[in-house]
Amino acid sequence: MDLTDEHPGFLRMFTPGKLTVGLFLPLWPYTGDMKRMVGQGDAVQLADRSGFAAIWVRDVPLSDPSFGDVGQVFDPWTYLTWLAAHTSNASLAAGSVVFTLRHPIDLAKQAASIDQLSGGRLVLGAASGDRPAEFPAYGVDFPTRGERYRQAVEMFRTVLESERPTVASPLGRLSGGVDVLPKPVSGRVPLLVTGSSQQDPGWIAEHADGWLTYPGAMVNAAGPRALGENAAAWRKLIPSGRFKPVATNAWIDLVEDRRHERTALRAGFILRTGTDGLLELLGRWQDAGINHVALGVQHGQRPAAEVVAQLAEEVVPHFPALAGPTPQEPTW
Repeated sequence: MDLTDEHPGFLRMFTPGKLTVGLFLPLWPYTGDMKRMVGQGDAVQLADRSGFAAIWVRDVPLSDPSFGDVGQVFDPWTYLTWLAAHTSNASLAAGSVVFTLRHPIDLAKQAASIDQLSGGRLVLGAASGDRPAEFPAYGVDFPTRGERYRQAVEMFRTVLESERPTVASPLGRLSGGVDVLPKPVSGRVPLLVTGSSQQDPGWIAEHADGWLTYPGAMVNAAGPRALGENAAAWRKLIPSGRFKPVATNAWIDLVEDRRHERTALRAGFILRTGTDGLLELLGRWQDAGINHVALGVQHGQRPAAEVVAQLAEEVVPHFPALAGPTPQEPTW
């Protein structure tokens, strides 16, 4: 199924030759007190009004101290439901749901429910998982997660895109006319495979609706060039020459001085930059064939609400959300 003509969330984020900007949640990190998480809603709604193409959430089931990052704390589906109720324009994106730790029937029902409640705005990143401590907690084998990932994607697709399907999978069986409801608004929930997800590039090119990959170096021209080369090589594997977008993400520490040079922090994990440096980097990514970048601000030094307002004023107008089908009014 081709999503380029009908899916509101997909079309707000992706088109050939253009880059759009999204906002990655959380806006500030969890430090042991949930009261410190209060107040993100106002900044999210500003982003929704200001032309950000997408609002992104994460799926981190367990807090693992060895990672030093607890994610957004909230369950992604609960958070996406809140976002569906409190935003009207931005696509709602997951970067990414851990498909190996979730049963595909539950994934399908949750995804289609969010898609319906948001008027067709859900774009779903799908990952195989990179935190080994989570897998024994779920009774899932970490080394063989690549195979389970393929099984989960196949079953997810089948139960959402077929009426009363017959399924015989190692992950479960359906027969006798049972079905998963609701179905997505446009007949399909876009899946962005995250990283390699233990798959070869050809499998990703065939089965994904897009690719969510890592940015690499963000300080000099070599990083965007390498990212563009990887994107171009992957696109050559796509059947029938269809458009399938490439997205990436970047954690930034945006400073007030527009001319502050780009500086890599924490071994390149975070980019400290002024607006001019960020715009130059985004332009390089766009020239390299990247279609969307999700910006995370939780590791910055300034108040996140100020940074979101600055991005809305100085960055998003250069890379605005795309015009596409208006999100449908929820039928409920």
